[in-house]
Amino acid sequence: MRTTFGGASVRLYHLDDDAEGGTATTLLYGPLEEALALAATQDEAVQDGLYLATDNDVIAYRDLMDD
Repeated sequence: MRTTFGGASVRLYHLDDDAEGGTATTLLYGPLEEALALAATQDEAVQDGLYLATDNDVIAYRDLMDD
């Protein structure tokens, strides 16, 4: 993610893997640090489908946590 400071505005959303394209469900619009805290409280199956979007980038939550 290009924008990495804790107060950066992000959208935290879950993208399900439905066979017909899935649905994006927004969990939070807010600061990165709040989005990461909320994502950490989700169960592993949900975390697998979480994404963080900034003004200029999108990254899977799991990829961000692996870095």
